[in-house]
Amino acid sequence: MTIRKINKAFYLSLGLLLTGLTGLADFLTGYELSISIFYVIPVAIVTWFTGLYLGLLTSFICAFVWLGADTATGHQYSYPLIPVWNCFIRLAFFVIITLLLSELSRSIERERKAARTDNLTGAVNSRFFYELIQIEIERFRRHQHPFSLAYIDLDNFKAVNDQHGHSVGDQVLRIVTDSAMRHLRKSDVVARLGGDEFALLLAETDEKAAQTVISKVQDILLEEMGKDNLPVTFSIGVVMCRAAPPTTDELVKIADKLMYSVKYSGRNAVKFLSYKG
Repeated sequence: MTIRKINKAFYLSLGLLLTGLTGLADFLTGYELSISIFYVIPVAIVTWFTGLYLGLLTSFICAFVWLGADTATGHQYSYPLIPVWNCFIRLAFFVIITLLLSELSRSIERERKAARTDNLTGAVNSRFFYELIQIEIERFRRHQHPFSLAYIDLDNFKAVNDQHGHSVGDQVLRIVTDSAMRHLRKSDVVARLGGDEFALLLAETDEKAAQTVISKVQDILLEEMGKDNLPVTFSIGVVMCRAAPPTTDELVKIADKLMYSVKYSGRNAVKFLSYKG
């Protein structure tokens, strides 16, 4: 079971517990004192932390728990369907709360994602990428887990824009991002650092693994470019960390310098460097 599923199970369980406690309190206080507003708490918690569908489920449960508590108090209504109607009204109120909170949560998540990703390609943007590198450096300092950073420049990209137009150039950038994402692990990161420059952050990746992965990615990207007879190739510099770099800037500069040495040596190749401090 993934961490996300465990968290959902926890918040759903918490919501159901709070619903039960609220129903018990509702029964003990009797029909004269209404505490219906407190049913909103479990509905809000479950919706915010697990999403719309479990939030709706909790809304239904809360409405029927209230109906059960109200019925158990023995209160007599002038018409038998009045408690059913009241239950429906409370359910509608809970559902509205669920829908509003769910949309608010999604909006916040969209804004958070937009602040971290490149609008054109969907890759991580440079600002967030530097934050992720720093996290990886800190992890190395604590656990000595190796990681690798690949800096990629698209050769002849300007020629594509000049000959085919910027729309084709944009499509090339999206193909690079999508192809890399499909063939890397979920723990790996694809970033667009600007223009036609990309970077890959490979967690838990030593020298041998980095060489295998990057060579495979280069072959895949070249194959994608060949499908449309585009002249784009890839100059790649890869730094494999066996020590923690002092700063993210220094690590990126090393990978950038390595990539440019590839371009000056004829392009369309990969150079590897083992960083030992």
